[in-house]
Amino acid sequence: MFEPMNHKQLRAIAFHLPQFHPIPENNEFWGKGFTEWTNVTLASPRFPNHYQPHLPSDLGFYDLRLEEARLAQEEYAKTYGLSGFCYYHYWFQGKKILNEPLDRKLANEKEDLPFMICWANENWTRNWDGQNNQVLLEQKYSEADDILHFEEFLRFFNDKRYIRVKDKPVLMVYRTSLFPDIKKTAMLWQELAEKNGLPGLYLIAVKGINQFNTTPEAIGFDAMVDFQPNFTETYSQRLPNLLEKITSKLGLNQNKLAENRVYDYNELVDKCCNADWPNFKFFPCVTPSWDNSARRKSGAIIFENASPEKYGKWLTTIVNKFKPYSNDENFIFINAWNEWAEGNHLEPCRRWGLKYLEHTALALNQ
Repeated sequence: MFEPMNHKQLRAIAFHLPQFHPIPENNEFWGKGFTEWTNVTLASPRFPNHYQPHLPSDLGFYDLRLEEARLAQEEYAKTYGLSGFCYYHYWFQGKKILNEPLDRKLANEKEDLPFMICWANENWTRNWDGQNNQVLLEQKYSEADDILHFEEFLRFFNDKRYIRVKDKPVLMVYRTSLFPDIKKTAMLWQELAEKNGLPGLYLIAVKGINQFNTTPEAIGFDAMVDFQPNFTETYSQRLPNLLEKITSKLGLNQNKLAENRVYDYNELVDKCCNADWPNFKFFPCVTPSWDNSARRKSGAIIFENASPEKYGKWLTTIVNKFKPYSNDENFIFINAWNEWAEGNHLEPCRRWGLKYLEHTALALNQ
């Protein structure tokens, strides 16, 4: 068991989605000009008082190929107390997807917000829109690919803005359970890091998304990060479903509403604030809200009653509860900075304005 340090020098890191610019693959899969904004602007309420669509205010419908958009994001993040972004990284056996925003940041010293990457190592399928499981880009694993991929990682690791622990670049992997032998891959990456003049890597696995039951050490990793909402356990078993309450109160067609799963954000916050943490290095995570009905025509997961105040209470509780494991093992993650089609974003929106950012700053500046 690790004994955390008793101080509050925390680094708040927000997950960052780069899918706000057109790419050839999305043009082919979803139609010409598709970006994340496409689904966001087409969203509509599923029941009375359902907050949809989520629409941006201050930053507008930005294109992340533009320096001005990326600089504006960083300025807001720094102003309200964030220490960095964790960018999703997409790699399919040498094929890179949605890499242009981060590539442009690497080439631009004015974009000085620290960053790390999380390899989103799932297949790209049509499942995310609730239609079918057709594989669009398949993820395959091999030692040769591990080596080739590490060469790509080095572009980031050698950047002075890259986030480190004990001078080791931090690399997060989203679904370690999909690897045939993740420990072997981890050991290979550590060897390659040392051969390239690095003291090693600091590897973080994401806990959740139907992940394994194990410790980070057992797979050659240093720590795990929570990922909220955590779908490891079925929410229907953990949280009361609001369907019956909503349908009876509003006289709605329950069969129609049952196409979606609706839960109470307040219940999620209360459970997470009171949950026990595992006895290994484990970085907490909070989410400002969640509603992926913009992406899914059916089978959406919706957390009703989210608010900046309730989010602020959750983040404040985590800030008070979490003690870093060392001077730089001090991360609190926020899911997310800009997942607009999943309804979880710190960026200003037309309903709440700057309130989520303001409550973030209040919680972090205690």
